[in-house]
Amino acid sequence: MLNKTIIRKAVLASGLMISSLGFSGFVQAEEQPLDSVAAIVNSGVVLESEVNALVNQVKQQAAAEGQSLPSDKALRTQAMEKLITDALMMELGERMGVQISDAQLDDTIKNIARENGFNNIVDFRMQIISTGMQWDSYREDVRKQLITGEVRRASVRRRVSITPQEIDNLVKMMQEQTNADIEYNLGHILIAFPDEPTQEDLVAAKDRADKVVELLNNGSDFKKIAIASSSAPTALEGGDLGWRSINEMPTLFAELVNNKNVGDIFGPVRTGLGFNIVKILDIRGKQKVEIEEVKSRHILIKPSIILSEEKAEQMLLDMLAQIEAGEADFDTLARENSEGPTATRGGDLGWAEPSNYDPAFAQALADLEVDEYHKPFRSSFGWHLVQLTGRRTQDATDTNQSNRAYQLIYNRKFGTESIRWMKEIRDEAYIEIMDEGNSNE
Repeated sequence: MLNKTIIRKAVLASGLMISSLGFSGFVQAEEQPLDSVAAIVNSGVVLESEVNALVNQVKQQAAAEGQSLPSDKALRTQAMEKLITDALMMELGERMGVQISDAQLDDTIKNIARENGFNNIVDFRMQIISTGMQWDSYREDVRKQLITGEVRRASVRRRVSITPQEIDNLVKMMQEQTNADIEYNLGHILIAFPDEPTQEDLVAAKDRADKVVELLNNGSDFKKIAIASSSAPTALEGGDLGWRSINEMPTLFAELVNNKNVGDIFGPVRTGLGFNIVKILDIRGKQKVEIEEVKSRHILIKPSIILSEEKAEQMLLDMLAQIEAGEADFDTLARENSEGPTATRGGDLGWAEPSNYDPAFAQALADLEVDEYHKPFRSSFGWHLVQLTGRRTQDATDTNQSNRAYQLIYNRKFGTESIRWMKEIRDEAYIEIMDEGNSNE
């Protein structure tokens, strides 16, 4: 059975794109209505067909899961918000030069297929089509998910600052915890207010949040309310934050839910982003977590005004030829040519989880055997020549070392900063929603 979450994540992460001039393999005799513009986003547009397609996709998914939904108007509003965000992210990706090649896309989809128990891409493709999605649309959804993920990582990670003291404090706390074997499935609703809210803004947001809490306490469906009301990125997923231990969730949420019970509702709690409402959807014993770590080294060449893309790639091809012919060694070439911060270490990146890397870099490592070289490839940082020097599996379930603490803190802060960053991007953009006559410059 295909993991529906994988498909939904790909679709909801980027919005279902349907061409306004889609041909079905034969000539239509009758006149077809033209697509219309639902919103203008800077120099781009969101099409009415995109909005309708995403709304329909959410409805199909909800029907398959027996999930109730809010009104069509509320669902359309959330779909529009999602597609506007996606349009801004794709525009940023183009500006940053983030590209996902067809080969990289194929490799990613093969991995998704394997994770869902399919031994070949043909069966996986047939399963996708059987859910009502077009294969080409699914491929582009995955491509956009990869692009927007890299745009977010590249833009937000420099905003995250972690001190040694924070790491030491978390390590100590983790060692003293008695609830380390518990995981919580949380639901989250954010009632947002402006960056510099007036008293009127605060009162209005608080009133909306109080009404949401009242509805939830009276038995209303959490996911339905989240889809209708939340301003968080997880709104179209019903506010579901997934399974997290106390250390993996934002500090505020950890303090609220610690030692509480399934079904408990907390909030509204004010933060810099708005009023937060949290519900414990479920609790379970902590699952064993094994992570794969890779050890690699690379040479990075960054294209510039005086160094073309083609020349950068060719430089690395020449280096690879020298290495394979025994005329040069990787360490020396990296020290002399690499533009990355690891040049002084011969390009050595040490041990790391592949997910911490640029998607193109992670995919390249996934394709390699130990000691094998990957032909030069492009990431958002530039052109790479990489060698995989080691691969190992670690039990990360009870890892209390500094690197684990650092990653937990990073993930906490990344989520908050990601919302804040996206809000700033939207505030700076020109957005005009055509059917509501609403504009924001």
